[in-house]
Amino acid sequence: MGIKGFQGTSLLDFPGRIASLVFFGGCNLTCPYCHNPSLVLDPEQYPDYPVAALLDDLRERRNFIDGVVISGGEPTLDTGLLPLLREVKKLGLQVKLDTNGLAPSVIEAALAESLLDYIALDLKTAPHRYGELHPGPVDLSALDRTLRLILDSKVEYELRTTCVPGLVEEADIRALGELARGARRWYLQQYHPGHALSDEWRGVEPHPVETIRGFVALAKGYVEDVGVRGI
Repeated sequence: MGIKGFQGTSLLDFPGRIASLVFFGGCNLTCPYCHNPSLVLDPEQYPDYPVAALLDDLRERRNFIDGVVISGGEPTLDTGLLPLLREVKKLGLQVKLDTNGLAPSVIEAALAESLLDYIALDLKTAPHRYGELHPGPVDLSALDRTLRLILDSKVEYELRTTCVPGLVEEADIRALGELARGARRWYLQQYHPGHALSDEWRGVEPHPVETIRGFVALAKGYVEDVGVRGI
């Protein structure tokens, strides 16, 4: 695993802030619609980016960026994540973490050290369907524990769900809504099949816009602020 990329700046990945993007390879899920398949299936094809060089780059950029987005893959699998976050915070930069929530002990440790300023937690599909996303076992209690940690923290966060036809339908939105009930913010995202991990899923037609809007209306029965992206 390790840091596999450091690129450019982004506003969309860290709402209201200008941030640099850092990617970690490896994941504990193999979602067939994943838009970063090479980081999941074969992260070793990319050389590790040296941490010292990364920190030097961030030090040079810190006068015009607000923070760093840590994404993947799944960053919480890497033992180097917390040490990296400590160094980033020493630079006076904010940190946003993208995660699937299946490593709650890492999230808990990062929160305890005040290493995170924003968390984006992916809710993939109805909890009982997570087995469809990976050939190995998935600990759903881990997802629930991470969600509770985030909701009980004072850190800014968002929940987000990519509305993949067949995996996210009305019943799945209801199930996820029950899981997320009481959360402040939930984004529903349109599925864009072009870079899907599975060749088969690259041919899946996205939900019609009207269907996504119907999901948003449904989700508002569970979560205070529901937004939509990608339509």
